[in-house]
Amino acid sequence: MEKLYNLAEYFKTVETTSEHKGYFCSVGEALAIATLGTFCGLKNTKQIHQWASNARVSEFLSDKFGIKKVPCYYWLLSLLSLINPNSLNECFIKWVESLLPDGVKGYTVSFDGKTVRSTEKMANYKSPLHIVSAHIAELGLTFGQKTVCDKSNEIPAVRELIGLLNLEGCMVVADALNCQKETARAIIEQKADYLLNVKGNHEGLKEEIKTYIQDDDLRTEMDTAETVEKNRERIERRVAFTTSDIDWIYNGNEWVNLSCLGAINRIITIGDKTTNEWHYFISSRNLTATDLLKHARLEWSVETMHWMLDVHFGEDFCRVLNKDGQQNLNIIRKIVLNHLRSYKELSKNKRPFSNIMLDCLIDPANLIPLFV
Repeated sequence: MEKLYNLAEYFKTVETTSEHKGYFCSVGEALAIATLGTFCGLKNTKQIHQWASNARVSEFLSDKFGIKKVPCYYWLLSLLSLINPNSLNECFIKWVESLLPDGVKGYTVSFDGKTVRSTEKMANYKSPLHIVSAHIAELGLTFGQKTVCDKSNEIPAVRELIGLLNLEGCMVVADALNCQKETARAIIEQKADYLLNVKGNHEGLKEEIKTYIQDDDLRTEMDTAETVEKNRERIERRVAFTTSDIDWIYNGNEWVNLSCLGAINRIITIGDKTTNEWHYFISSRNLTATDLLKHARLEWSVETMHWMLDVHFGEDFCRVLNKDGQQNLNIIRKIVLNHLRSYKELSKNKRPFSNIMLDCLIDPANLIPLFV
């Protein structure tokens, strides 16, 4: 039977942290097994190994993916732990870029970090594993990642990740933690624009924007847009304001290419209870109020991806002791989510991810449509 798809070939450029000898299974084949098992919704390497070792599945892997022999569980885990996460991440980034021949121009790219909760209490981790991801919001694709020791190191990690990616022409959005002058400069150097949420870490700037926007006379001259969303008893009204009148901002020239400031007023009503919140922003692009509403909302797309990592793959319960192994499994999960998203888009398949993954687990032949 003719081999369908050489996943191992796709991973051929991935490097290891040290030489490995005596394994009949290559690094590429180990990654292919882990990736295919993850497509089936399997949550850890033990489940993946048990699945791949099944006689019917082993025959399928050999016939369709050229994987002639499945290693024992220890060897599979050892190989996955030997892989250099930075090298695998580079392979991952190149694959996403191949899906975007015109780059990310016109899209919104959201940056945020996630802590793998299972590593918080594991003795061999000095601090919890924290992974910063870049997410193309409109496409639902994760673009790349950077691992840090803990959340306190997220700010420089975001800048490093920005430097790794081709962001030309996109809008980069990030939470208040990453509202930093050097981060803004890193974004501009990559020929992208920024939209940053201003909170307490820049109290002076926040108060300046707040004072300006809360002036009733000034606010009437600003561009305004509004959206209303209803979900059962919950009604959320979002009113946005933007202006390019920024010459008065103290030390505004320290924010490279600063062109616009804005605010969003969120009024949430649940039953007879109403809350009223204001959020303030700065941007290097002269945004309309409608633009601000769109990009600010898309900032949360990366949180959806984090939620899916936990719901579909139980990432927060992953007990792999090796740090590199944890990072590599995180990248594999993101590869699978990206591939499923692309498959659904191209095939117009409306079924939930969980149903597609369950089909693959029940019958490995259901993996074939994902690769053709």
